[in-house]
Amino acid sequence: MNATPVLDAQGAEEAEVRTGGCLCGRIRFTTRGRAVFAHTCACGHCQKLGGTPLMWWVGFETVVWTGEGGEPTWYETFEGEAKRGFCPTCGSRLAAIDSDILEIGINVTALDDTCGPDLVPIHVSFRDNAVHWLPPVPETEHSTAG
Repeated sequence: MNATPVLDAQGAEEAEVRTGGCLCGRIRFTTRGRAVFAHTCACGHCQKLGGTPLMWWVGFETVVWTGEGGEPTWYETFEGEAKRGFCPTCGSRLAAIDSDILEIGINVTALDDTCGPDLVPIHVSFRDNAVHWLPPVPETEHSTAG
């Protein structure tokens, strides 16, 4: 498994920890907590921001920015509602903050290890906008998003 459990002072499992960062390494991060709602997104913003037909996201309750570059540069995709974080040096797309979602979205490809079963997409946001030549991600969990 790609998540490392962390033990609290009494030896009980406290939270899973994952690491990741941008292509040039200036921005690094550590996540804490369970990965939630792994999904792909085919909205026009994700397609343009990622330069790809879809982006692969997962949420974490806590993300700590640890690299010398600090926090990503944030671009507000929907004023007052959503912003996306990227490295200003190499351009890697790293994170998302949405006003109606408690977790911080992390672009799964920014994680150092993307192999965990909890990272397999369970939903596709904006499915109707997906390119026709990619096989669809099976819908295993329903959501009101997209």
